[in-house]
Amino acid sequence: MRKPLVAIVGRPNVGKSTLFNRIIGERRAIVEDIAGTTRDRMYAEAEWNGVPFDVIDTGGLQDEQEIAASTSLEISESTQRQALFAIEEADLLLFLVDGEIGVTAGDHEVADLVRRSGVDSLLVVNKTESRTRQDAAVDFYELGLDDPITISSLHGMGVGDLLDEVVARIPKVEVEEEEDLPSIAIVGRPNVGKSAILNALVGDARHIVSDVPGTTRDAIDTEINWAGQRIRLIDTAGIRRRGRIDSGIERYSVIRSFRAIERCDVAVLVLDATEPFTSQDQHVAGFVADAKKGIIIVVNKWDLIEKDNKTMSEFMEKAGEAFEFLPYAPIIFTSALTGQRLDKIMETALSIMTERSRRVPTGELNKLLREVIVRHAPPTKPGKWLKIYYVTQAATEPPTFVFFVNAPENVHFSYRRFLENTLRAEYGFTGTPIVIRIRGRGPDG
Repeated sequence: MRKPLVAIVGRPNVGKSTLFNRIIGERRAIVEDIAGTTRDRMYAEAEWNGVPFDVIDTGGLQDEQEIAASTSLEISESTQRQALFAIEEADLLLFLVDGEIGVTAGDHEVADLVRRSGVDSLLVVNKTESRTRQDAAVDFYELGLDDPITISSLHGMGVGDLLDEVVARIPKVEVEEEEDLPSIAIVGRPNVGKSAILNALVGDARHIVSDVPGTTRDAIDTEINWAGQRIRLIDTAGIRRRGRIDSGIERYSVIRSFRAIERCDVAVLVLDATEPFTSQDQHVAGFVADAKKGIIIVVNKWDLIEKDNKTMSEFMEKAGEAFEFLPYAPIIFTSALTGQRLDKIMETALSIMTERSRRVPTGELNKLLREVIVRHAPPTKPGKWLKIYYVTQAATEPPTFVFFVNAPENVHFSYRRFLENTLRAEYGFTGTPIVIRIRGRGPDG
């Protein structure tokens, strides 16, 4: 069973991202005093009193006049679609309103949308730091929803009580323990050929393949035997339609991808060779990077591209620019229709799993470290001498290395990147992130 999904919705600039950060316990969403800062949905795992759930931060919902008057109509409409999609997928809505401004016409429109969605909801009045604003929160009864809950997401006031109510409202599920099989998730935006690739790998048409985005309605697990090894393939295409919201809403696949990425060892990010790389492609890739999973970038529909001897290198360059935060990701050009290089996907995925499990002996690591320091000593400033005492590998999946130094604050990000590149040059770790941790200790500690 999947974890419950809680979506934070409301007008622009009511404090949704601040509440999101407060719930997950870290500053993940960008917070600015400017309406419209949040455009894409942002997802994170959360837990309260031992109850796990997923939480979504959405962009602000606007009425038609506000959208039409916006400086970027395309972005405003996209933001609106993404927020509506989050409502459709959620198990519980936190409808956030601004206790400083009071009830607005926009709040009435969002309240109407929340009621029509049929999704359980809590009305949350933010920015109620003072007794006066808490008393004024009764004005929000006119929205015709449940009793308003007063909070200050900025200061944390009332957020604990709100989360008590959240865990009381969300479905109680037990996440079933899955058999520990190597898992490969096929992810990406709709209509890039994910199900076609899975069908070709499985060897039969077990899943619907269509040119209509959203054909696959849920994440589907398929167990296969590849070269004598049992492997779980997770197909994540479109979304489950509930029919609660206007049928014209674009069927994005990010939530399905987000949850599949949580469960996989390696994500196969499928792109469409006939279209430019999009922010949606980068968004899904960002989930993989944040989750520290292995990744392969697969450029599908390669058979539809007119080619010369420079075509592939030009695509490689464009992909490198679009996904510069994943320099370790191998890129494979395929065609699900012709079967071109599909075997390479599985071979590379299994290789990445091996790389993720690689463990380097401490003695060998420190020998390498000594050689590296001789060739490229840590950058120093007078009075800020940096000494690296030793290194050890603390974990696998992903490979995690801890460097013990005299002054962690003096390790510049560029030298951290140099250490990672050194490890990759020596040991590979293709397709998997490497985690570098810096710890402080004295020379004899």
